[in-house]
Amino acid sequence: MLTFLPPFVLGLLAFGLFVANTIFWAIPLYVLAFFKFLVPAEGWRAFWTKGLTALAESWAHMNDVGLSLTQRIRWDIRGVEGLARRDSYFVSCNHRSWVDIVVLQKIFNRRIPFPRFFLKRSLAFVPLLGGAWWALDFPFMRRYSAAYLARHPEKRGKDLETTRKACARFANRPVTILNFLEGTRFTRAKHDAQGSPYRYLLKPKAGGMAFALGSMGGRVKALLDVTIVYPKEKVSLWDLLSGRLRRVIVHVERHEIPEEFRREGYLDDEHLRERFQAWVRDLWARKDDLIDRLRMESGLAMA
Repeated sequence: MLTFLPPFVLGLLAFGLFVANTIFWAIPLYVLAFFKFLVPAEGWRAFWTKGLTALAESWAHMNDVGLSLTQRIRWDIRGVEGLARRDSYFVSCNHRSWVDIVVLQKIFNRRIPFPRFFLKRSLAFVPLLGGAWWALDFPFMRRYSAAYLARHPEKRGKDLETTRKACARFANRPVTILNFLEGTRFTRAKHDAQGSPYRYLLKPKAGGMAFALGSMGGRVKALLDVTIVYPKEKVSLWDLLSGRLRRVIVHVERHEIPEEFRREGYLDDEHLRERFQAWVRDLWARKDDLIDRLRMESGLAMA
C-alpha cells in the first residue's frame, strides 16, 4: 500500500499506473483489431472480438489492482450475487462523476459480459481509447439538435437507425449495454435548471434505453439498476487518484424488463411510450429514496 504518500504524489503515481496499463494492453489489442477488420465476415470478426474482450477485461482488472495499491477505499457493494456472464443485461446508473466508470468496472468486470455504452462519435478520435472502443464494438452515436433537425428534416430518425445497426452486432452473443439515463453528470445547477422533482437525480431520458432494448430484439430481459453514493456531492477523478475518496457505496438491484418494453414501437405507439416513461420514472423515484436511505444509514451528510 502506497497511501502514505502525499496526495499530489499519490495522484501522479496512480495516473501513471493507469496510463502505463492502458499502453501495455493497447499494443496487443491493436494487433488483434487489425486481424478483426482484415476480413469483413461476421464469423471472423466475432472470433477476434472474443480475444479483444478478454484483453479489455484484463485491462480493467489491472486498473483495479493499481487502485488497490494506491488507494484505501472502503467498498460497500450490495446486490452483485447471482450474476452470470452467459446472460445479457441492460445496466442503468445514476451519474455523478467520471469515477462512476471506474466503479462500474470494478463491480462488474468478469461477472457479466463486458459492458458497452453509447459514445459520441467525436470520442472515436481519443488517443488509444478511441480505437479500442471501436475495436470492441462500442456504438458511436451522432446526436442531432432540434435546431439542426429543423434545418435538415431528412436526418430525423438517423440516430435510431444507428442504434439498430450498433445493437445488431450483439445479436448472437451475451452483451451488457450501459446507459446513464440522466444523459449527463449531476450538478446542483443542472438539477435546479431543469426543475428536477428528485432530490439527488436529474430527470431520466427514457428514449435511448427504449431504442436500445427494441433494437436487441427482446434478448435483453434483465435490468441492473445501479445506485452509487459517494461521501460528498462533488467527486472528481483527481479525488480518486489522490486518495481523497475513502468510501463508495454501490447498490445493485435486478429487475425483469416487461416484455412489451423489449420490442420496437416506442416512437410510433403513444400509449407504449407513456407506459415506458412511467416505468422509468417509478424506477427513478425509488432510486432517489434509496440514495436518501443509504446516506442516512451510512451517516453521510450531503456536502
